[in-house]
Parts: sequence; structure tokens; C-alpha cells
Amino acid sequence: MPYAQLPERTVLAVTGDDADHFLQTLVTADLDQLGAAEMRPSALLTPQGKILFDFLIGRIEGGYRIDCALAAAADLTKRLRLYRLRSKVAIEPDATPVFGLWGEANAALSGSFVDRRYPEGDVARHYGEAPAGVDEADPRDYHALRVAAGIAEAETDYPGADVFPHDVLLDQNGGVSFKKGCFVGQEVVSRMQHRGTARRRLMLLSGERHLTPGANIAAAGKTIGTVLATTGADGFGFVRIDRLAAALAKGETLSSDGVPLTATIPPWAGFSLPEPNQAVSGTDE
Repeated sequence: MPYAQLPERTVLAVTGDDADHFLQTLVTADLDQLGAAEMRPSALLTPQGKILFDFLIGRIEGGYRIDCALAAAADLTKRLRLYRLRSKVAIEPDATPVFGLWGEANAALSGSFVDRRYPEGDVARHYGEAPAGVDEADPRDYHALRVAAGIAEAETDYPGADVFPHDVLLDQNGGVSFKKGCFVGQEVVSRMQHRGTARRRLMLLSGERHLTPGANIAAAGKTIGTVLATTGADGFGFVRIDRLAAALAKGETLSSDGVPLTATIPPWAGFSLPEPNQAVSGTDE
């Protein structure tokens, strides 16, 4: 039951008297539902409802820890500071090492935080010193675990500012609250939710041979999606579920770069394919 250091991740600390109100009115997750020993998915959106930054967020003394992509940390810090105005909030980078742990016993280690993107509760985050008494693994092992579960991350798997929260299933894992009130981009994602117009979804892929990130997914010669991340013949990608439903109804085979594949909904996600003849309209792509 191992752990791996995640060098592509880093931490920001958001602290101060106004930290709760400041973040609650900006990010997609409902911080009132955030427990003391967990990290929850969340995002900061554009006013048009697309993801600028995604991250994990958890409580620390005096505020919150944001666990984000190292490549996006400076821009996220700058963006949060732009929103700060006169709020009594400090937003500071933190060089604390980030570790991923998996296995039920590891997730319950003292000082670890359950990663709520994984519904079984057997994956966690750990910060600071490496966890004692646990075997170290290669970070590629953690990557394989994440890809197999259908957990996508901005910068690593997809670019920011071109993806809606529904695309990467933040509506399915608690990463977006549709009850807490306003946050940046809230109007667009709430409209997508209540009208049921989300049509591009992340789905698990399994190919007969090696799959290539960035390659198109096609049915009968027509593109219906894109491969995002792989571990050999398995991975995940964006798929237009209306076009997938139509292709399956016609018995068409899916492929990517000539490799036959299947696309399935992650078992933890609650959405389903539309009826094959159902017309879908909306703002997403």
C-alpha cells in the first residue's frame, strides 16, 4: 500500500479573517461542506463558466490549503490576488511537498487527507515529510491509478479555459455546488445543469492496442472525441455523448488512429448516455 511524491503539484495557503467568505464566493465547491481531514475537488472559472484552474482544497489552521498544478501556481496566485481587493486575506505559495497515498490503510494515516475525487475513500493526500512506515512507489504508479479512475487534472491532461466543469465531471464528484449561491461562472454552469445540456463528457477508454494522447476518437470516420491521457491501451478522453449514443445505436465501432476501442462511463459517475435520437443543444462544445 504505497505512496508517491507528486512533483508536478504544489500548494498555496489562503489564510486570514476573510478567507472563508473570499473563497466561498469565488470557487465552485461548497466550502461549508468541507470536512477537517479531506481534500475536495474545486475550480476557479471564467465568467463564461470555463475552467481557469482546477485544484483540491482543504482546511488548515486559519484558512485553506489549495493543492494545484505547479505549472499553474503562479497564475492562480496572481488571479486570486486580483480578486482580493480589501479582503483580509493572505495568498502565499507554499513549497511543502505533495504526496499521493493509496490503499485503505494509507488513506487513514494520521496527518493525511482523504482525496474525495475517489469515491471509495482509499486515496489520500499527504503534505510535508514523506509518510512513515509506507513503501515509496514511482509517481507513474500514481498516474496510472488516477487515469484508471477517470480523474482528470488541468495542465497535465487538458488545457485551462477551454473546458467546462461538466466536461471533467466536477458536477459528479462534488467539485461544483449548485446550491451554495453565486461564484464566478455560476450562472453558466447552473444553466447547463438544470437544462441538461452537458454533452461533452470524460469517459474511460480501452483499446485493443496502445492509445495516443491527443488523438481523435472516431465512429464511422466522424470525430466524436479526443484521447486525453493513457497508460498503454487504457485511458480516458472527452467524448460527445450524443454522438456516441447515435454511433452505438447504429452498431458503429469506435477507434483512435485505427485502434478499435470502447468508451465507458466511470463507475462513480451518475450520468447516462442520451437517447440516440435526442437532440442536444447548449453552450458547450
